[in-house]
Amino acid sequence: MRGRFKVVVEGKNPDYFIRELIKNKICIYDLKKEYKKLTIVISENDFEKLKTIKTSYKYYVVNCYGVAKVKYLIKKYLFFLICLVLGIGLNIFFSNLILDVEVIHSNSYIRKLVYNDLDEFGISKYKFKVDFSKKEDIVMKILEKEKNDIEWLEIEEVGTKYVVKVEQRKKDSKNDVCVARNIVASKDAMILEIQADIGEVVKKKYDYVKKGDIVISGLIHNKDEIMSKRCATGKVFGEVWYKVDLEIPMEYREENVTGRVKSQLEFNFFDKNFSFFNDFNTYKKYSKFLIGSRLLPIAINFSKYLETNIVVHNYNISNVDKFALELAEVKIKQKLGNNGDIVSKKVLKKNIKNSKIIVKVFIKVKEDITGNVEIVDIGE
Repeated sequence: MRGRFKVVVEGKNPDYFIRELIKNKICIYDLKKEYKKLTIVISENDFEKLKTIKTSYKYYVVNCYGVAKVKYLIKKYLFFLICLVLGIGLNIFFSNLILDVEVIHSNSYIRKLVYNDLDEFGISKYKFKVDFSKKEDIVMKILEKEKNDIEWLEIEEVGTKYVVKVEQRKKDSKNDVCVARNIVASKDAMILEIQADIGEVVKKKYDYVKKGDIVISGLIHNKDEIMSKRCATGKVFGEVWYKVDLEIPMEYREENVTGRVKSQLEFNFFDKNFSFFNDFNTYKKYSKFLIGSRLLPIAINFSKYLETNIVVHNYNISNVDKFALELAEVKIKQKLGNNGDIVSKKVLKKNIKNSKIIVKVFIKVKEDITGNVEIVDIGE
């Protein structure tokens, strides 16, 4: 419907005004006549004609329809609409912005190392958040780069903040002198296997142990009497239980490298790249700085483009289990490295929140839980 106006006309002789409307070829869609009052519905164009009629009659708009109604509402609520759109835009902008990055670890060297790597791969304050697959890719790159110092790393998104959990790689010293000690459980677990070389075994298979419980004692007993203390040696393997929390986008984009590679020089001016490369629709790019100036915003980089293939997976509550189990297994293997074999895994709980599927996975792992504690304050 084109725009129409409902107009009330007030005057002594409404019939006279009707004749004026007909004389000016104004089409009347609806008409209601009262004493000294006329209510008519006319088009938007005819309302403009009405304004040109010289008359002593008073008229005013009481309603409008169609396009005219839309225009009226937009004009009336323009400021509100601008504020609403601006508010939504700012909300989207800030919700996708990283306002803080926190690396959780007691060692300042490890924290500084991870902060630098995160910044290198595009995660730092006041930058935009990365998608799920990019975040996992960054985790793998940091683990590969810092394989001598970092055992496991996880990036968790908490609102506008990234919380990064790190586990430092333990380095064994082969030159340590073996002092009197007990072999203890390094984690809460159910014992699956005990390989004792030196010492007394005080636990048995399928016993449940807490972290720090003695499994192979370095104290040699004769009945209730301690005869000597030894450096207990051996291995303890246990079944350790893990819960892995996952946030899986309902539309997950997987980016795979095809193998096609192209390299070229690029010119950078005011943070804008100028290049002649435009063959790959999707790609990963790695750039190396060659020439630049601290005084002028220009630089020349050597860039390598790796063509990628984007595969889109759509997940829901019904079909997410298989992918969630695979992803949880990858996370556990990142954390444990070669120190563990997965015994079983199952999905415990799943629900949808903010276009993401929140999945909790329970995993049983057979791993080396051998730890040791020096025996002190006990005589020979």
